[in-house]
Order: sequence, then C-alpha cells, then structure tokens
Amino acid sequence: MIRSRQHHVSEKAAARHAADAELAARFGELLDAARAAEQAFRLAQATGAPLREQHALAMHLDEALTSAMRAAYAAERAEIGPRGYDDRIFRRKAMATPAVHALTDEAERLLTLRETHRLTGIPPVPRSYAA
Repeated sequence: MIRSRQHHVSEKAAARHAADAELAARFGELLDAARAAEQAFRLAQATGAPLREQHALAMHLDEALTSAMRAAYAAERAEIGPRGYDDRIFRRKAMATPAVHALTDEAERLLTLRETHRLTGIPPVPRSYAA
C-alpha cells in the first residue's frame, strides 16, 4: 500500500504566503488608485498644467503602478500556495494552471505599463536658474 506523502510547509513560507495573500486582497483597490492617478495625470497633460504639477502627478502614477504591480505578483504567489515558496517543482507545476497564467499576464501588463511610463511618460522637472 502506498501512502501519500505529507507535505509540511515551513513557518517562513506560511508567513510569506499570508503576507502575499494580504497584499493580493488589496489588488482591486490599488488598481483603482492607479487608474485614478493616470486619469489625473492625463487631465493635467491635456489642460497644459505646469510641468512641476505634471511631474508630481507622473511620479504619483509611477508609485500607484508599482503598488498595483506588486499586488498582482503577490496574487500570483498567493494563488500558487504556501508550498510554492519551498518546493520549486510544485511552484513550476502550479505556474502552468490557467488561474496563475491570468494573474501572471496581469502582473506583466502592469510591469510593462510602469516601465513604458518611466521611459517616456515622466516630464522633466523644470530647473530654476539663479540670476
């Protein structure tokens, strides 16, 4: 008779999973904040707001995108489960499931948005020259 193996999860992995699950629960809220930050930044661009204001809004958008991206990656890790922190084979198998694929796609989409914004979207801070 073959018995199934007991898979114990380390305390460290359980703690990391709990932290990721907590951050993942805030994903919707953080994504809404990123959308609001983008809307404010785009409005400032469209109305020709001063560059200082545009720069501040662009930096706020960068922070919001970073937070949402981190929450998306945390949701991916939380979906895999606590065993995925200790067992790389388990993690690789779990990464092949459709639910994890969807979360990975969303996280990578947010990462791409953030990197594109950093490369092309942040206006320079105008310098003040002393007379």
